[in-house]
Amino acid sequence: MTSFEQEYFQKFKFTSVQIQRYIDSAVRDLDIAQKDQFAEVKFTYCYQAYIKRGKAVIAKKGGVKVRSVMRHHVKILNKLSELLSDPDILTIGNVMRMKRNKDLYDAGGIITKKEIDDYIIFVGGIIHKAKRALK
Repeated sequence: MTSFEQEYFQKFKFTSVQIQRYIDSAVRDLDIAQKDQFAEVKFTYCYQAYIKRGKAVIAKKGGVKVRSVMRHHVKILNKLSELLSDPDILTIGNVMRMKRNKDLYDAGGIITKKEIDDYIIFVGGIIHKAKRALK
């Protein structure tokens, strides 16, 4: 069973409507990533979709919400990987997180079209895998 550290997670009784909002927002963000023409927008929205879907799974399966503290994205990726039994979620998610941080905090990084296309496909698969797991 997955444990949720109090430093990063707080018990919370989500309604099905609240969880559905996370899910809908993740799907909308991935749709933006698929349709936008700018690489940075595509990447940012793809990463956001990943994190939001993780929050939905954690809310539904763990009954906790994520605290906004340092390294909380790492914890979201870690817990999503555990809950869906898929180590690639953590591995690829961490690569994306580091690229996002480099772009945000180190005045940019280069993300190729192929990388973005691969990330969009991967995150789309995670969104569908999470949907099956939450039924």
